[in-house]
Amino acid sequence: MAAYEPKNPGYRAAAIAMFDGQPAMHTLGIVILRLAPGEAELAMPHSPALTQQNGFVHAGIITAGLDNACGVAAFTLMPREADILTVEFKTTLLAPARGERFVFKAEVVKPGRTLTFCEARALAEHEGKVTLIATMTGTLMAMLPRVVALPEPRTTAA
Repeated sequence: MAAYEPKNPGYRAAAIAMFDGQPAMHTLGIVILRLAPGEAELAMPHSPALTQQNGFVHAGIITAGLDNACGVAAFTLMPREADILTVEFKTTLLAPARGERFVFKAEVVKPGRTLTFCEARALAEHEGKVTLIATMTGTLMAMLPRVVALPEPRTTAA
């Protein structure tokens, strides 16, 4: 992966603040393990409250972790004034989500002024083994403040 230069020198604090502002991540028990420009690694412990009928962590929960890892990775490269929003993703489920802990690793593939493309992997740690359980590709949008040009005031000729 290419080394990226963040546009915001305070990218770490900004990414952590953005992540901490998401109640859904707190509910799921997801935390940040590692941040670098264009990269993020998150983790989540197993919880029976997050499982489906067969006892595996629900695919929607795994997808949420992958999506957020992509979002945090992309956000590390955005300007200070940006906010972020996912506009598209595709998840491929490769194995049942069984484990004591789940790790979501994402990296930016192609940063852009408005759209950033990322790839992510979900790994399950189970009985001393690490298994790749899902992958994601995602596109995230930098939401930048809009400058609205006001029309020139009309003057009337006397």
